[in-house]
Amino acid sequence: MKIKYLLIIVVLLFTGCLETKVNVSKHKEKYYQTKLCKKLHGKMEYRLSDKTRVDCLTDKYAIEVDWAKKWAEGIGQSLYYAQMTGKNPAVGLIVGSKDKRYLKRLQKVAKKYNITIMVLKK
Repeated sequence: MKIKYLLIIVVLLFTGCLETKVNVSKHKEKYYQTKLCKKLHGKMEYRLSDKTRVDCLTDKYAIEVDWAKKWAEGIGQSLYYAQMTGKNPAVGLIVGSKDKRYLKRLQKVAKKYNITIMVLKK
């Protein structure tokens, strides 16, 4: 019986009849990354010597762009990219109307570690 229900759910997801709550934005992360990086005249997907990639590297910032729920990951990545590039750490946080708690968390840590926050609205 469980396989039957799983198959029905997969079919509904595939046909678009069942809505998922994975991401309420109609855009992917790359959309926001591109928009921010173009505005700041930065280099997208800047490859470091260890083959990791900075989402956007500008003259001043090493920016990690991420969804609000991933605020903590953004901190670590931005600090690492800043260390590797000699730039200032920054997080481009993609924020919707229900994401204010994540922004507040990021703001607390960012203040202590001098991380610039760039809010990208969904």
